[in-house]
Amino acid sequence: MKEQVQHQTDVIIVGSGAAGLSLALSLANTCRVTVLSKGDLREGSTLYAQGGIAAVFDKKNDSIESHVEDTLAAGAGLCDREAVHYTASNAKQCLKWLIEQGVPFDMEFDSKGKERFHLTREGGHSHRRILHAADATGKAVQSTLIERVQEHPNILLLEQYNAIDLITHGASGQKVVHGLYVYNRRANQVETVTAKFVALATGGASKVYLYTSNPDVSSGDGIAMAWRAGCRVANMEFNQFHPTSLYHPELQNFLITEAMRGEGALLRRPDGTRFMPDFDDREELAPRDVVARAIDYEMKRLGANCVYLDISHKDKDFIIEHFPTIYAKCLSVGLDITKEPIPVVPAAHYTCGGVMTDFNGLTDISNLYAIGEVAYTGLHGANRMASNSLLECIVFAHAAAKDILAKLDTQPLPPQLPEWDESQVSDSDEEVVITHNWHELRLFMWDYVGIVRSTKRLERALRRVELLQQEIQEYYSHFRVSNNLLELRNLVQVAELIIRSALARKESRGLHYTLDYPDSAQTTAPTVLTPSKIKR
Repeated sequence: MKEQVQHQTDVIIVGSGAAGLSLALSLANTCRVTVLSKGDLREGSTLYAQGGIAAVFDKKNDSIESHVEDTLAAGAGLCDREAVHYTASNAKQCLKWLIEQGVPFDMEFDSKGKERFHLTREGGHSHRRILHAADATGKAVQSTLIERVQEHPNILLLEQYNAIDLITHGASGQKVVHGLYVYNRRANQVETVTAKFVALATGGASKVYLYTSNPDVSSGDGIAMAWRAGCRVANMEFNQFHPTSLYHPELQNFLITEAMRGEGALLRRPDGTRFMPDFDDREELAPRDVVARAIDYEMKRLGANCVYLDISHKDKDFIIEHFPTIYAKCLSVGLDITKEPIPVVPAAHYTCGGVMTDFNGLTDISNLYAIGEVAYTGLHGANRMASNSLLECIVFAHAAAKDILAKLDTQPLPPQLPEWDESQVSDSDEEVVITHNWHELRLFMWDYVGIVRSTKRLERALRRVELLQQEIQEYYSHFRVSNNLLELRNLVQVAELIIRSALARKESRGLHYTLDYPDSAQTTAPTVLTPSKIKR
């Protein structure tokens, strides 16, 4: 048998988006850092984030407390006020750090000719407080951070590596992470990474749904791995569906930023009439859950394939200047957004729950951190407010880095880890099983656990997911791992967590709307799942 590859490092970061790369850069001057990227270094949700990052730069008209109150309102009574205040209070200094790294946020001149950051507004925000780089903020952040990471001699980048499972030591409640098993996709072999600290920055799990704005890598890997290792998860029932994903066969999964509605775009029925005034006083600037449900309702009521987002009443130069990426993409398939409305549908977009952490990003397992979309910090509550997501990545990356650096000198490198044993498995001769289960999972999650739910639908989904888990576990036990198998194994685990969380919430709140409990309860709390308490 070929000798297994063993890696050693001070910190292993699983994920190469805004959270993972910010953490790497914040640590690398002091220790050795390894960053694991499942695909290409650029591929991830950060790259596709269009809108921007929220922070209070206009102290004359805005305040941290206003940012806090807007976030609490969007979170529908489930945000942790302390977490929200912590994030909003650290927002400006984190944005300044990004600016120091070279992120080119848009600028403008005030009435006196002085240059300042251009601030836009998105749904749920009462003021203009969104720093952005045109309509491709995520791309600007990702590209800049990659440049800085590639320049740093203390950062090792492992691309095309898929994390399999965490390696821990100790009994429940006293576990310590020592590293993880990883699948080298290029070499088609499993390797081992030993580290003093492990950070999960793997993003969300929107690929569990048939229609999503997310890239293919968003398969809930970190949430599933942490759960299998013994970490609690919270609020997994709250899956944000972005209201406006382009409805076009040639540009699937293409997002139309919320900032477009912030700049005056209107939602229309196929006959051209507006409908948001019928649903909410905030009209097009209502939070995403309200807008997504309104679109879903109108589509089902009318039997329509989509609704339309119209900004054509604005000046052509204004549209092209503010939304160059969207303008160019739509034009590539014959849609001129300066002259005609954009066909849109809701799509699974953001996982508001995740692995429970403290304000340092630390999970239930010692030396294991979770930052970014993979984590539940208490910031988002029952609905994430626009442009708080990239902010959360940077704020908690810096917090985790500070905590890790404080422990670094006293934490010994773990002993050599056991090698991955595949002596009892063979190469798969039934890849069709993975493909079939993959499609079945995403379809019933869309139909039964989507924007509008019911107890009967959720119970049906749970029965199906339990059967799939048995099939996938049997397959996993008999065949060598592959990227598709690892992702499917994680997705079916995350699907179970979403369904169980949704069944536990006997009310409708924020992103969770059920026909059986259409009203919000007077008292509420986060939904917390503990691995040891789930009966099989």
